[in-house]
Amino acid sequence: MSVGNPQFTLLKAARLVDGNGGPVAEQPAVLLEGDTIKQIGTRETVQSPEGASVLEIDYGDATILPGLVDCHVHLIGIGDGRAGDELVTLPDEVLTVQAAQNVRKHLYSGVTTVRDCGAKNRTTFLLREAVEMGIVPSPRLILAGRPIAIIGGHLSYFGTTATGSTECRAAVRQLIKEGADFIKVTATGGSTRTSHPTRPSFNVDEFSAITDEAHKFGKHVCAHCTSSGGMENALEAGIDTMIHGVHKDHDGSDSYRSDISDRIAEQGVFVNPTLGQGLARILQLEDDPGRALETEDVNVMRAGIEGRMDHVARMRDAGVVMVAGSDSAWSNYPMGDFQTEIEAHVMAGMSNMEAIVSATRDSAMSCRVDDVVGTLEVGKHADILVVDGDPTRDIADLRKVSDVFLAGSKVDRHNLV
Repeated sequence: MSVGNPQFTLLKAARLVDGNGGPVAEQPAVLLEGDTIKQIGTRETVQSPEGASVLEIDYGDATILPGLVDCHVHLIGIGDGRAGDELVTLPDEVLTVQAAQNVRKHLYSGVTTVRDCGAKNRTTFLLREAVEMGIVPSPRLILAGRPIAIIGGHLSYFGTTATGSTECRAAVRQLIKEGADFIKVTATGGSTRTSHPTRPSFNVDEFSAITDEAHKFGKHVCAHCTSSGGMENALEAGIDTMIHGVHKDHDGSDSYRSDISDRIAEQGVFVNPTLGQGLARILQLEDDPGRALETEDVNVMRAGIEGRMDHVARMRDAGVVMVAGSDSAWSNYPMGDFQTEIEAHVMAGMSNMEAIVSATRDSAMSCRVDDVVGTLEVGKHADILVVDGDPTRDIADLRKVSDVFLAGSKVDRHNLV
C-alpha cells in the first residue's frame, strides 16, 4: 500500500491550504515524522534533524492540503443505478469485496477518512478486519454498521429494525457491542420501496431513546432526513448530524422552513446536504442525451437540485454548518468521485476555500475525529493530499491528484494487487 517510509518526510510545494480557512501559505514545507506532522512552515524555516533519514519531495507548482474527509458513504454500494432493495439481495461476501474495491478507489482519489452511513449485516465490520490485517488499502474508517430503521422503513433491509423505546435502546447497545463508531438512524423514508420519504419514521420517544443511549456511550448520531417533519423529530431527539436536510412537506411540496434552519444552527447540528449525487446523475445523462430522453427528465432533475442549492444557501445564511458527504456509492454515484460533492458546494454559493473546509475540517468535526485529522497542524496525523494547481482558484484542481499520504506513508496509487 505504501512506499519508502524513512524516519522523516519533507514535503515542499508552491502553496499550502491547512483546512482552517485562512490565507493560502506560499512556498510551504511540511515535515512528517512517522505518522505525525512534526513541523509546518516555509522552505527556509522547516529543517529536518541533522543526520536523520529524510525523504524530500518537491512538488513544484502544487498545493498541499489535508486529506479529504467524506462524511457520508455506503461502502457496499455499486453506483450502477440499482436500488438498495436489489443491492441487498447480493451475498454478504460479494458486498464485502465490493466495499474493499470502493475504499481503494476513494483512497486513491484523495479521501483519507470515510464515514460509512449504513451497510448490510456485518459487511463493513468484516472489511475493517481485513484493513487492520493489511489485506486491503483503505482510508480511515468510521462505521455505523447497520442503520436503525422502523419495520419496512428506509434501509430496514440492512438488518436492524426497532419498535418502541426498549428495542431502540437494545439496537444501539448491540451495534456498539459489534464495533459501531456512531449510530445512523433513518428519521424518514427514502428510496426503499416500502418506505415513505416525506413522512417521519420513528416517534420522538423512540428517536430520543436512540440518541440518549448512543450519547451515553460517547457515540454520535447521524439521521437521514428527507422531510421537514423528519428534521423536526431529529432535532427534538438531539441528533448530531443531519443527512440530506430536505425542506419538504408531507405532500411532497418544497417549502423552506426558516424556523427549522434557525433551530439547527442553535443546536449546533451539522448538515450533510448530499448535493453531489443529483449533480453527478445530471452530468451522466447529459453525456448520453439519447438515454436521457428515454429514461429521465433532466430539466426536472436540474430544477430540483437548483431548489436544493437555494435551500442550502439559505440554511448557511442562518448559520448552519454544511459538511461534505457524497452518499456514494448509492444509486448512480460510484465511489472515487468525492470531488463532485465539493464542486456542488461551490455551486451552492460557497467559495472554493469554504468548500474545501467543508470537506476537511468541518467534515472531521462532524465525524468527531477533528482532534487527529481534517487540518494540517503540528501533532495531528499526517493525512495529506497533494494536487497539481491551485484549488482555491479552480476547484476542479482537486481532481489533479499528485500524491496521497495516509498516516505519513505515501500511498502507492499504482498498486492494483
